[in-house]
Amino acid sequence: AEAAPSRPRSHDLIYKEDLLLYIDTYLGSDRFAGEEAVWENGTPVWAMNYAGRVIGEPFSGDFLKLALLSGSREFPYRGAEMFKDGDYTYVCGAAGDFDWFEGGESIFYKSKKVYACRFHGGKII
Repeated sequence: AEAAPSRPRSHDLIYKEDLLLYIDTYLGSDRFAGEEAVWENGTPVWAMNYAGRVIGEPFSGDFLKLALLSGSREFPYRGAEMFKDGDYTYVCGAAGDFDWFEGGESIFYKSKKVYACRFHGGKII
């Protein structure tokens, strides 16, 4: 669920489970930047920065949310390496591993690219 903004006009999503705390905070909508981070028992242990933009229509935020939910434990950066629903296709690739990585994601409507995002991050020591 969205929480009170931590910075002017930011969007903050917070999830807690036992000793783990996850916060995703981002700015903007069609052009955006943000950071996801995880704390364990009050200590930051992992973070990822991302920035992207909508580059065409018909972009679907609902499809992006579905695609982001398609991620796995083996590929946890954003969504699955590929996710399809109707005329939309989400593609995500990353180099590195959970400790240190960088990558990007795109959404295509039919064959037209309508969204692009870059990300990087890893363990906090």
